[in-house]
Amino acid sequence: MKNKKFGLFKGFGRAMSFGKSSAKVYVKARTGKSFADVAGQDEAKEALAEIVDFLHSPEKYADIGAKLPKGALLVGPPGTGKTLLAQAVAGEANVPFFSISGSEFVEMFVGVGAAKVRDLFGQAAEKAPCIVFIDEIDTIGKKRDGQTGGSDEREQTLNQLLTEMDGFDGNKGVVILAATNRPDFLDPALLRPGRFDRRIPVELPDLAGREAILRVHGARVKLSSGIDFSAIARATAGASGAELANIVNEAALRAVRSGRGCVGQSDLEESVEVVIAGYQRKNAVISQKEKEIIAYHEIGHALVAAMQKDSASVHKITIIPRTSGALGYTMQVDENERFLMSKEDIIAKISVLTGGRSAEELIFNTCTTGAANDIEKATKLARAMVTRFGMSGKFDMTALETVNDRYLGGDTSLVCSAETAAKVDEEVNNIIRTAHEKALQILSDNREQLHELAQYLLDRETITGDEFRAILDKKAAVAV
Repeated sequence: MKNKKFGLFKGFGRAMSFGKSSAKVYVKARTGKSFADVAGQDEAKEALAEIVDFLHSPEKYADIGAKLPKGALLVGPPGTGKTLLAQAVAGEANVPFFSISGSEFVEMFVGVGAAKVRDLFGQAAEKAPCIVFIDEIDTIGKKRDGQTGGSDEREQTLNQLLTEMDGFDGNKGVVILAATNRPDFLDPALLRPGRFDRRIPVELPDLAGREAILRVHGARVKLSSGIDFSAIARATAGASGAELANIVNEAALRAVRSGRGCVGQSDLEESVEVVIAGYQRKNAVISQKEKEIIAYHEIGHALVAAMQKDSASVHKITIIPRTSGALGYTMQVDENERFLMSKEDIIAKISVLTGGRSAEELIFNTCTTGAANDIEKATKLARAMVTRFGMSGKFDMTALETVNDRYLGGDTSLVCSAETAAKVDEEVNNIIRTAHEKALQILSDNREQLHELAQYLLDRETITGDEFRAILDKKAAVAV
């Protein structure tokens, strides 16, 4: 009987704790982060530096009558450092840092999430000045669609959050930071002035930002002399800060596996390929016939790229299989950072994508499944030309497609009639067919180089861009 009573009291105690916030509280010594740990996000750091200054000297803002925004929303793709930035703000300001995920507010019992919000803000008020960071706020901040009743748990939690943000005085030093990669899903009431009225983009880093991030993470490992971070940054266009950190770590692991005491340039270059295409499948058994098809396929890509002025230069060609499923790949690297693509650039890129299949058709008079990923990418680019970029003569500047979740892959949906969709398909098909014919013509005109380069690749399995260009230049000199 005593045990039964004890069990009842124990369960009652758990029920009483349902409304308690599970936020983790850190101080500077425990977060250990500062703006020096954040690279490639200069604009975001500049915007957040004002919050740090306010927490240090609130009287400056009070004297002039300025009010600092109560909330700042960090918006960007996964892995760009939103949480790290919030921790750095707390470290720079040397104030308590409350960290909680939006999903921790969601409970199966109605009203518990709202109670947690009240408890969190109560703790923050006691420890002011401080920072409250809510990660993945879209979990509780989704738009209210009116399909659920007023007793819905998620809606009650959101309403309580809105009430708490309205109820506290920003001049007391409680700053709310939140992060999301789905800003389009947030409720408009959450974003109005007086709540999360400052939106700070945390985008993927540019070339200079990637190099800075690599240097920050490179400083934490032993490096050999002569490391060229700029070359690695150029080869990782579109990589997030988390991916760049992973590249440096993979390079360090490779150096250990190779029995070296420091990371070299080759380790970093190989780790880029590991992150992009996976580890090498050294024990994969591929027949000689398939190796030949793969070699001609990859040289087809490279040769079409080399013969077009609007294509990025070839950096590396390999026919070593990877764990991602790739049997080979051609890596292209732009010399400079590019923010815009012209119509000619996109058509050239589609032609390069069709170059692999074109080589198979030209040399072996057949086609294989190896072009599946190329076809998918080419179709996506051609469709974007027609539906989003206004690069089709048939539809002029009409938007026929919308992008959803642009920070999470950017899935698209058509916004046109079925008749127009059929015409879109026809136009996309025409673009790809034209690019395919162009690639076939280029390879047909350079058949001799295609044979020589494919044989060279078969012998070595991997060739650099410099080796590739040297063979082309030698052939060009002989022809002259």
